[in-house]
Amino acid sequence: MSEEFVLPDERAIEACLDTIRPYIQHDGGDVELLGIDEHGVVYVTFRGACAGCMMAAADFSEGIKLLLMDEVPNIRDVMLVG
Repeated sequence: MSEEFVLPDERAIEACLDTIRPYIQHDGGDVELLGIDEHGVVYVTFRGACAGCMMAAADFSEGIKLLLMDEVPNIRDVMLVG
C-alpha cells in the first residue's frame, strides 16, 4: 500500500519566505508565493526591483529554491514564474 502524498504547508512556505524577505525588500524587491499544485510544486514570482534584475535567477536557484526545499517538507520542486 502506498502512502498518500501530503501537500506542503502554505503557512510554512510563507514563514520561510518571511525569513529572507527583509534582504530582498532592502534592494526594493519582494518574493510572492503564487501557489502550490497537486504534485507539491511551489510557484513563486519576484516583484518590484527583483522582477527585472539580472541576478534574480541566481538568487532564486541558489537561495530561495534551496531554502524552501530544505526547510519545508513535501516540496517536490520550486518554480520561478515571470
